[in-house]
Amino acid sequence: MVQKGSVFVLSLFLVLSCNDAQKTPGMDDAHYDFLEIGKNILNYHITPKDARDRDGLMFSDQGAWFAFGLKDTNNTSLGFSGPFLMTQQNGIWLSNSLMNAVIRVDDQFESLKNDASTSYSSHLENSYSGNSVAVRETLVFKNGHTALVQTQITNTGQETINVDMVWENSPILIDGISLSLTENGVEINSTKSDAKGYLTFPENTNLSLVDSLQFSAQQNWSLKPNETKEMVVAHTFIFPEYSWEEESKQIAQHDFDVILKDRKNEKNEQLKALIENRKSEFSDEKYAEVLAKAHLTLQNNWRIPAGELKHEGLFPSYNYRGFHGFWAWDSWKHAVGLAYYNIDLAKNQMRAMFDFQSEDGFIVDCIFRDTTIEAHNYRDTKPPLSAWAVVKIYEKDKDADFVKEIYPKLKKYHEWWYAKRDHDQDGLCEYGSTDGTVIAAKWESGMDNAIRFDDSKILKNAEGAYSLDQESVDLNAYLYAEKLYLSELAAAINNLEDEKSYKEEAELLKNRIQQQFYDPEDGWFYDTTLDGKTFIKGEGSEGWTALWTKAATQEQADAVKIRMMDPEKFYTKVPFQTMSADHEKFNPLKGYWRGPNWLDQSYFGVEGLRNYGFNTEADAATHQIIAGAEGVLGKGLAIRENYHPITGQGLNAQSFSWSAAHLIMLLQNN
Repeated sequence: MVQKGSVFVLSLFLVLSCNDAQKTPGMDDAHYDFLEIGKNILNYHITPKDARDRDGLMFSDQGAWFAFGLKDTNNTSLGFSGPFLMTQQNGIWLSNSLMNAVIRVDDQFESLKNDASTSYSSHLENSYSGNSVAVRETLVFKNGHTALVQTQITNTGQETINVDMVWENSPILIDGISLSLTENGVEINSTKSDAKGYLTFPENTNLSLVDSLQFSAQQNWSLKPNETKEMVVAHTFIFPEYSWEEESKQIAQHDFDVILKDRKNEKNEQLKALIENRKSEFSDEKYAEVLAKAHLTLQNNWRIPAGELKHEGLFPSYNYRGFHGFWAWDSWKHAVGLAYYNIDLAKNQMRAMFDFQSEDGFIVDCIFRDTTIEAHNYRDTKPPLSAWAVVKIYEKDKDADFVKEIYPKLKKYHEWWYAKRDHDQDGLCEYGSTDGTVIAAKWESGMDNAIRFDDSKILKNAEGAYSLDQESVDLNAYLYAEKLYLSELAAAINNLEDEKSYKEEAELLKNRIQQQFYDPEDGWFYDTTLDGKTFIKGEGSEGWTALWTKAATQEQADAVKIRMMDPEKFYTKVPFQTMSADHEKFNPLKGYWRGPNWLDQSYFGVEGLRNYGFNTEADAATHQIIAGAEGVLGKGLAIRENYHPITGQGLNAQSFSWSAAHLIMLLQNN
């Protein structure tokens, strides 16, 4: 995993300003009512057991490639857990606490009690009390390169005291690290990344090197009774394509209170947009908390451009090893969720994937910052949901310029499916791969090991273009919807010819879907063999895709709804999972796409019901999905990648972005 021949120089410089404290806006101000709803919505308490500990959650913002946690409550030293560095592929803890600190009062160690550790989407806070002092720490991200930590120390006694604040980093957890002193601070050398980090101490700070893996710094103040001093520490981790010189100038000129207020305002407005746009059926406060948790989950997965990634976007999960990149259909889903409150990030998430569009229209499956460690996956693409995402973005701001920018790329991608994934050229497409492997073709469906692919075989269409020997109902339903979305976007930019032709193509495809993929005996939509004559049985969530895209007849939707609402099949504790609970291959704990509930599929099911007038059932299912999925309601636990539909247990990755995005969609008015 280490790039040979490269040297990672992580120079740590701590920028510290010392001033008499000024009052910052209180969290009890009415102005921050929406921010208060998300107070402590996720539990960030973690003391990493080792460099790769993934048990806890981490706080990040502004697209930074690093994150922090709150120390366990029994820890009496100052500072925050971390940083957790995503500058190294898949993430790693640099230290339990890089800026670990203790306080001495009149040359005696001051025992501190952690009175409170509090998290908001805008910042983290710690409060401590001792015999002579009270301490308050606040961590906020200035931008995608720098986090600021303000420490306020107040003399709570009746006598003037001398206070020493002493920093000594907790042990470095990464092999191959060595520390050395520079003129202004501490430099950390490694061979794991090309990012650099900085902590700079002011001239009156006593700085020393304990050994090659530990530094020490000390500041001293005299505090009168009730007097408060504050200091601000800037933690910076920056990639070489950005200017440290420019960033350091900004740090020198920063106003902590202004930055904190800006973050509070930013998050409060975003949460307001989400919470005030809830469907009336979900007006209870607990659903506002769900939106706050979903919002923060997306925030923690946000990354600015770096390396191969030319636009900002979201990881599927920072918490899960292997998910530190951008995936195609994840990105389309993320963009729809983001469009409700952060339209610019939604657009850039789309651009990030289209940056890698091939000349023939193909969109890569997944992309990464550092391809010397993990290569982009060109073996397959993902289901065509990109036009849906662009329409949802356009609905929010009516930005025709963005449509003009992206429409030719969407059109090219749509046409690619018919050129490279229609083996018999009958107008119905198949999932496939570029390398001729069945596994990559299954990946292309997004439902990697779904039972409908158990007996699939691969067929060659052309050089670099292969198809499975089956036509998939969900793929063709998506393509039907995409034709209508492309027609809508064409109208937005006055391309009347495309508007008309895509509508006509959609009508023809809808009839094909209704005729070929629907089994009237079962009342369900299935994949078929390539000739369209044999259903590939096994009820899965692809069976309601035609309802989500409005490709089914009302009679067909009536029949599908009956099976969806059957407790023995799909109306489980967490309804609308990936396959029927009465199937012999149903196995949520080991199945991945053979039983677990994925919230994107639940969303497609709920919206499919709404499309055909089943609003009562859709509302009931939404309530049950949110109540049944472990940790979605309430504070502390993370939103998960998927869920056990019978028990509700959260499964696989924590802090999963598309789950969060679809929770937003479930609760929002269109």
